[in-house]
Amino acid sequence: MKKLFAFLVVALLLAPPFAAAQRYMELKPPQPTAAGGKIEVVEFFWYGCIHCYNLEPALEGWLKKLPPDAQFRRVPAVFNPRWEHDARIFYAFEALGVLDKLHRPFFDAIHQDRLRSDDPKALAQWLQKQGIEAQKFTDVMKSFSVHSKTQRAKLMTAGYKIDGTPAIAVDGRYTVSAGEGMFETVSQLIDQARKQR
Repeated sequence: MKKLFAFLVVALLLAPPFAAAQRYMELKPPQPTAAGGKIEVVEFFWYGCIHCYNLEPALEGWLKKLPPDAQFRRVPAVFNPRWEHDARIFYAFEALGVLDKLHRPFFDAIHQDRLRSDDPKALAQWLQKQGIEAQKFTDVMKSFSVHSKTQRAKLMTAGYKIDGTPAIAVDGRYTVSAGEGMFETVSQLIDQARKQR
């Protein structure tokens, strides 16, 4: 028993210093990344998630300090048809070249103005206010390109073993759940991924 206790103490001392401060998971096998030679950082989110919405200001601030050898992208998590619908909205924004302009306002509309993104009439009215023709947007949402990206997001959600949002993946090797110290953990995992290369 004493040997077991001594082993556990040594194991805790040798563990990475941030392991106890923030839960993260190592992915086995690692997932493929799309950042070329850079360290990929992926945020899995859902527009309807209040925690994702509340994280957004801190995320925007943290991204300003992202190291040059890291590359960030968002992936809408897909667990069910409702989440898939919002993923299609995200990829339609991207296809129309308005993602940077509308990502945050769309979050605001849902969480401040109570916009129901699955209500076609309400969504059409909101899009018109943003200068987007509703029928054109609907056509883009139904396009093969948006469908393919949404299916890819669904596969990534499963492959990365995402069980809730927000979550951040680092270099296809680690996922970090939301919580205190999340960005500190992600930064340390970026450093760890850099050393592993």
